[in-house]
Amino acid sequence: MSRRPRPLAEALPRLKEKLAPATVLAGVQDGWTLAAGAEVARHCEPVSEKAGVLTVRCDSAVWAAELSMMSQQLLERLNQPRAADRHVREIRFVVGG
Repeated sequence: MSRRPRPLAEALPRLKEKLAPATVLAGVQDGWTLAAGAEVARHCEPVSEKAGVLTVRCDSAVWAAELSMMSQQLLERLNQPRAADRHVREIRFVVGG
């Protein structure tokens, strides 16, 4: 019995599931663009998580301030697909390269 070649698009999602670490940060990073929006994702990225506190690095103080005002909405969007024990409880925004 021979195996037929499969399209790469079929194999990648399964490979990603196997290789991606099952952490809160990995889940947040995976869903960041959807939760925050493409424009925000171009300027800000989740870089760490510890004890439910997510740190998001922004490329300017303006973006950090804007997202600070939107943090409750972002929390709701980020936590929607997560189990209760894997929620982000707070987001901190920092400015950095």
